[in-house]
Amino acid sequence: MSRALDIYAVSEHLLGIEESTHILHSIFLTLLEDERIGSVLDIGCGRGGFMTQAGAAGIVCSGIDLSPVMVAAAQDKGLNVTCKNICDVTQKYEAAVAIFDVLNFIPPSELSDFFRCVANTLEEGGIFIVDVNSEYGFSDVAEGSMSAEDETYFLNVNAVYDKERLLSEFTLFERQNDARYVKFQETIVQYYHSLETLRNNGTLTLIEDHPLSLYDVDDKMLLIFKKSS
Repeated sequence: MSRALDIYAVSEHLLGIEESTHILHSIFLTLLEDERIGSVLDIGCGRGGFMTQAGAAGIVCSGIDLSPVMVAAAQDKGLNVTCKNICDVTQKYEAAVAIFDVLNFIPPSELSDFFRCVANTLEEGGIFIVDVNSEYGFSDVAEGSMSAEDETYFLNVNAVYDKERLLSEFTLFERQNDARYVKFQETIVQYYHSLETLRNNGTLTLIEDHPLSLYDVDDKMLLIFKKSS
């Protein structure tokens, strides 16, 4: 388990983000229903929690994720999820979503290509809905340390925000059958993207932006982009 994404996947349940995730899922689903979206691609779908809700609402969902651990968990639920990069998707959708910091994992140098690849998955007039962390969300909310454990894992996260990057060191101890622990450690990097940078992505048109408050006042932004001919 050397990859940072897999450490995150295994320890996600210890991060205490269930309530915030539920709030975001409800917001995104309402937006899709208001737009009468029939098909959606969930980018960075994780274990498929949002796909399950959207599917129950009658929306045809596909998902992609770069973590084999997450993909396997979603597939076990019978969801249409594959382990691939957004640029490898060839099917067209009425909408795409990237929920809970997905865009913040994209380095600034790769943003233009990411948006171009998202646009290639959208039908004409299709929309892309995404949430991103504000700089305040990184510097004042996400920065700090936390620890949590269950019967199998002990997790410590130490996050530092510096030069528009949040560096989160994940240290995970996994209990073995003989009561010994195996240690895994990786640093996960997230990037702050300003509204102006995202507006000037070169491919999709920003049509709406709204502040969001999950953990504190305006710690996130909700953005809606549109593919125009």
